[in-house]
Amino acid sequence: MLTAFMAIKKGMTQTWDYQGRRLVVTELSARPMVVTRLKTSEKDGYQAVQLGFGEQKAKRMKKSFKGQLKKVTATMLPRRFFEIKVTEPVTAEEGHLVSVNEVLAVGDVVAVTGMTKGRGFAGVIKRWGFAGGPKTHGQSDRHRAAGAIGQGTSPGRVHKGKKMAGHYGVEQKTVKNLMVVRMDEVNQRLWVSGPVPGSTNSWVKLTKLGKREFGGLWKEQESDETGVKKGDVAKLGKETEETNEKSTE
Repeated sequence: MLTAFMAIKKGMTQTWDYQGRRLVVTELSARPMVVTRLKTSEKDGYQAVQLGFGEQKAKRMKKSFKGQLKKVTATMLPRRFFEIKVTEPVTAEEGHLVSVNEVLAVGDVVAVTGMTKGRGFAGVIKRWGFAGGPKTHGQSDRHRAAGAIGQGTSPGRVHKGKKMAGHYGVEQKTVKNLMVVRMDEVNQRLWVSGPVPGSTNSWVKLTKLGKREFGGLWKEQESDETGVKKGDVAKLGKETEETNEKSTE
């Protein structure tokens, strides 16, 4: 059973659940992955599935990558590879295209791993959240300074791990306990609750952690009192405004 999937971050938006609560969601593009190799305990010492994701032209693929695809009749040439360890034998054959609906479903709780945005050389206030120096009493150039970085003669050095200015970003981060709130199999898109690390069009890894009860989104439900679909937010909002205007008159 596969428990991970690679997707491309497309951006953030908002939606509403069936109770009308606003949800901040991240849109991801989940294109199919190809099974490039099946590792077994007898031959490799452990059970795993090697998957290829992304697309590239054949002339741009490295020879080391082409060697891994000699035994695979793949309909796409993947750009990168990664492995998923499994405890049970996988029935899929090499060359099989794995779609996102085979791994994830609405209501699944996932952990999203990606590379954070690069922010270049940053100071201590932006990088570590320092408060800065005093703004008065002649402190004209100490507003964003780091301040003291150590003692004097003893120990006479700066301790390792001291929070100072430096390169900020481009680090692997994992955000846990996000939930898949919507999936579009036709357009190969899915939406997860909350923000995920990485810039637009960057690759992120979704690892399934479990499942949670989810009543659905606003537009999937109907109101029994008004008979108006809850997804028609504009119509409901207009009726609310007209009601408020009448009440004020």
